[in-house]
Amino acid sequence: MRNVILNMSVSLDGYMEALDGDISWHLVDEEVHRQVNGFLAPAGAFLCGRRNYVMMDGFWPTADQDPDSPEPMREFAAIWRDTPKVVYSRTLDRVGRNATLVRDVVPEEVRALKERPGGPLFVGGASLAASFLRHGLIDEFHLYVHPVILGRGHRLFPELEARTDLTLADTRVFSNGVVLLHHRRA
Repeated sequence: MRNVILNMSVSLDGYMEALDGDISWHLVDEEVHRQVNGFLAPAGAFLCGRRNYVMMDGFWPTADQDPDSPEPMREFAAIWRDTPKVVYSRTLDRVGRNATLVRDVVPEEVRALKERPGGPLFVGGASLAASFLRHGLIDEFHLYVHPVILGRGHRLFPELEARTDLTLADTRVFSNGVVLLHHRRA
């Protein structure tokens, strides 16, 4: 069975973006980007919320066409373009190449997707991650904690009715101060 993995960047105080949507504080240097690429390359699909999909698909499909793009960016452009996407949105009318539009998170449908052969399923976007978390659908948490305190913004995790116990699977400290925390559901 495939795992559903939340793969996100977060500030030390738990925000995934500033109030205005700013993510310029993400310290994704070559070392971090190569690790991310290696981790995401075997993905079976990217499961995206609307905002996450629109942001990602607005840049990555052609990022490798810029001759000034560093190699890790060109590599990720191919990963993004070639990996199937499931886009959860009630407002989009259509999605691009290699993407499927789904209106709601239906736990049974996600579990059926996990049963199919292929690589892991990566969840992106705070609202979608919150929905998956409420339904108990996230198996692993792969969080890049950036050395910044935003003070306010859009929190990665919502308030929940019950706690979720986790087991630490791995850590990695990058030279730029980013710390990767990899947890699995207990």
